[in-house]
Amino acid sequence: MDPIDPLAEKIERQIKLLKRGCVSLVSEGELKKKLSLGRPLRVKLGVDPTSPDLHLGHSVVLTKLRAFQDLGHTAVLIIGDYTAMVGDPSGRDSTRPQLSAEAIEKNARTYQDQAFKILDKGKTELRRNSEWLKNFVSEKLLDTLKRHTVQQILAREDFKLRLKDNSPLTMLEILYPLLQGYDSIAVKADVELGGNDQLTNLLTGRKMQQDVGLDQQIVLTVPLLVGLDGVKKMSKSYGNAVSVTDEPNDMFGKTMSISDDLMHMYYELLTDEDLVEFKKKHPMEAKKILASLLVERFHGTAAAAAARKFFESAFSKKEIPDDIAEIEMSPDARTTFWSSYLVAIGATPSRKEAQRHIQNKAVSIDGEKLEKDDLIGKFLQAREKNSSLTLKVGKHKFFKIKI
Repeated sequence: MDPIDPLAEKIERQIKLLKRGCVSLVSEGELKKKLSLGRPLRVKLGVDPTSPDLHLGHSVVLTKLRAFQDLGHTAVLIIGDYTAMVGDPSGRDSTRPQLSAEAIEKNARTYQDQAFKILDKGKTELRRNSEWLKNFVSEKLLDTLKRHTVQQILAREDFKLRLKDNSPLTMLEILYPLLQGYDSIAVKADVELGGNDQLTNLLTGRKMQQDVGLDQQIVLTVPLLVGLDGVKKMSKSYGNAVSVTDEPNDMFGKTMSISDDLMHMYYELLTDEDLVEFKKKHPMEAKKILASLLVERFHGTAAAAAARKFFESAFSKKEIPDDIAEIEMSPDARTTFWSSYLVAIGATPSRKEAQRHIQNKAVSIDGEKLEKDDLIGKFLQAREKNSSLTLKVGKHKFFKIKI
């Protein structure tokens, strides 16, 4: 029997870990060769700061980047402050509205703060692509265009659909893959990560590296995370997202609302837990462990334990938690609508969302569901002064209101 090669065995373990939950790997053989070089690989992730807040869908690829970090490789996080002004067309059916430089800068700072809740900041090389893309556009873009054909660009499915629907497709969007590809040249990426809707852009980076004589980067893509509804991809605009800035109780409760089938996907993409052991657990307990792991990642161990206790107290045992916020209602509040009051006390971010909760019978007072958005005074007519009531909004928020 041939002796076991320790290096080959180590590489196989790394490959198994890195392939977990991935959609495309171009290619596994090349990745094995790079891992055998005996040096840290430069693993690139480019993100355009087009919105201020991240949700769990964004964290999938960041989790994969952290996996590379934990194996001793260098994470190169590129903040696309230049490409954000262009707008990534991947998977979009319309042109993205252009952001101001001020909005991009604000989003970039927020993104960095939230990304480092997942990444090891001390092991991350943080770059901005405005460092090199300004010179690339002015000095090298025309020469690069000679090497890429119109047929190559228009073969993309998202571009085909937009042309078919007569939806605007700007020249800047057509150039976007080349700008992203040049990022890989600038940072000498060994590996580039992205969502599976990014595959064409990432492969363009491989070709551009080859054109200038660099080793081609490995391309690894991950799925787009399905949202809480179990149907559409996670997005704040769909109302099915878990934000990484959600309060611990909200994050825990939202995670507990997902289906058992969706829980399997979340475990695979958002944790490094043993899937075989996980599947042996009772679904309710497994989901509580998942929710605890996510809260712990973004808020810490103590917050995770408190959120689990809150959930079990409020929902599993059908009890009202002891540590709910207490608010004194001013006399003026009687002349306002419930939807306005919910915004004022921080129960909902907007009056529109408050009205949606009321319409869906998701607001209750001392266990009595609020039937419509009406003046608070009408509801309190039969209540004694100096008494209190328990207000519940949605599944996770409780308030003790003193009147």
